[in-house]
Amino acid sequence: MASVGPSAASTQPALPSGPAVFKTIPYAFILPEILCGTWVWILVAATSVSLPLLQGWVMYVSLTSCLISLLLLLSYLLGFHRNSENWKVLDSLYHGITAILYMSAAVLQANATINSEFGANVPLNYQLNSAASFFAFLTTFLYILHAFSIYYQ
Repeated sequence: MASVGPSAASTQPALPSGPAVFKTIPYAFILPEILCGTWVWILVAATSVSLPLLQGWVMYVSLTSCLISLLLLLSYLLGFHRNSENWKVLDSLYHGITAILYMSAAVLQANATINSEFGANVPLNYQLNSAASFFAFLTTFLYILHAFSIYYQ
């Protein structure tokens, strides 16, 4: 009688540590998420914030997500996960929730861009807000991609 090999659940690929994080999908998305989120924060901060409630939320989401993603990246680089499956769940939940928050921020930033068409210093603020909207939607897409990549892995 042939022996049965290990189950598929026990042969899960190991979570990356060190520089392998930058070569492994979906973990390679963390650095672009941080960079694009930083651009959102910088671009919104460079405008004359005419709608503080809208753009305040955008800055809160982008800055908080950037810092938490940086901590997550550092924890992967330093190997804090110790190859625990719970890290995949934590990572997927974090990126899914952040994708939803970023989508709300991107929509509010797009609204602020539309409203900046008619304010003071129109060309500069409109261009900065447009760029911030672009990077907000790009960052949202990266977070969605990351969350679903872990889920389907």
